[in-house]
Amino acid sequence: MNSTFWLTNVRLETDYHFVNGTITKTNTACAHLIIKDGTIAEIVAADSLLNDDYPKKDMKQLLALPSFIEKHCHLDKTLLSDKWRAVTPVNNIFERCEIEKEVLPTLHTTIQQRAEELLSRYVQLGVTHVRTHVDLYPEVGLKNLEEVQKAFQTFEGKLSYEIVAFPQHGLLRTKATSLIREALRSGAGFVGGVDPATVDGDIEASLQQMVELAVEGNAGIDLHLHDPDQLGTFTMKRLAQLTKEAGLQGKVAISHAFGLGDVSRSEAEEMADILRDAGITIVTSVPLRRKFPPVGLLNSKGVPVAIGCDNIFDVWSPFGNGDLLERAGRLAKSSGWGDERSLAQTLQFITGGKTPLNQAGEQTWPKVGDSANMVFLEASCSAEAIARRSQRKATMFKGNFVSSSI
Repeated sequence: MNSTFWLTNVRLETDYHFVNGTITKTNTACAHLIIKDGTIAEIVAADSLLNDDYPKKDMKQLLALPSFIEKHCHLDKTLLSDKWRAVTPVNNIFERCEIEKEVLPTLHTTIQQRAEELLSRYVQLGVTHVRTHVDLYPEVGLKNLEEVQKAFQTFEGKLSYEIVAFPQHGLLRTKATSLIREALRSGAGFVGGVDPATVDGDIEASLQQMVELAVEGNAGIDLHLHDPDQLGTFTMKRLAQLTKEAGLQGKVAISHAFGLGDVSRSEAEEMADILRDAGITIVTSVPLRRKFPPVGLLNSKGVPVAIGCDNIFDVWSPFGNGDLLERAGRLAKSSGWGDERSLAQTLQFITGGKTPLNQAGEQTWPKVGDSANMVFLEASCSAEAIARRSQRKATMFKGNFVSSSI
């Protein structure tokens, strides 16, 4: 579209409606937004006369929300666009890794093709930023990274992205240090890791190596941590210490972090303070059959929390569709967040903290100067969108429609 144009008749949330001190619904109103060079340049009421000659796109009173951020996926693993296959049962993670190494090279489609299929679905579902983990191990070298980068090139201008150099089979176990270093030089921005205790067999050495690589490569860290209970929290505490010592606050994430869901509330509160102090983000896929981190507690303590879909139809799981709105609804349901405000605030976990209304009901998004990264839905408000997985009609990235059925 033209670099300057109007989005007309956009539904925006304005405040909460209270009855006897209780929120009963979210108030909305339609507005016109002028988009200029990829940002929101002006917001006016829908009854305002538009006397300029800028092009106009009628949004038909669709609800606008901040576009979504996928914080944990594996573009190189997905089987989307290839033939159907269910999961082969295994006894442990090592057997699963071996099966994956055998299966992926035999597929009729390329990693690039499959990654592009998943990225296409993401864009249609309102996602405009993706963090993907890319497997690195001796048998494949940097091939997975190169294929995923090609997929991202195809989607240039449709979304932004981050790449984690991920030693799926163990950083120490497969002696992957040189591969991680090379991946960082080739475009990856994060050092990955997996279960320093049960996969690498040495918590201290594994974490030290991750931190050293991150500092050397001016990169962040995103650690897969499935280890349970005190084993998991011990690992988190040590990573928090190393993070502060290395000055990596705000650049480290722990994915899964199941141990936080296993320990007592008091222990989880203590861990929340440690994580907040170190600036560590927790990323959860909201699993159905596993205790996961207490998102509400962490959020109340100031720990950044994000949702990611993780495995989407791959050798590890036959399930998953890339719908972050569905995952957010799952989080709300499992957490007992059924009231208007709680549902609406769940949105923050898939938007990088952005919500149209804050806890007090004050409008915080959109504001003039915000990037025009939006998703337009058939919903009356964000609470309904979360609870009902409302249909997405259009996705905008930096002022351009990257998906639209209107």
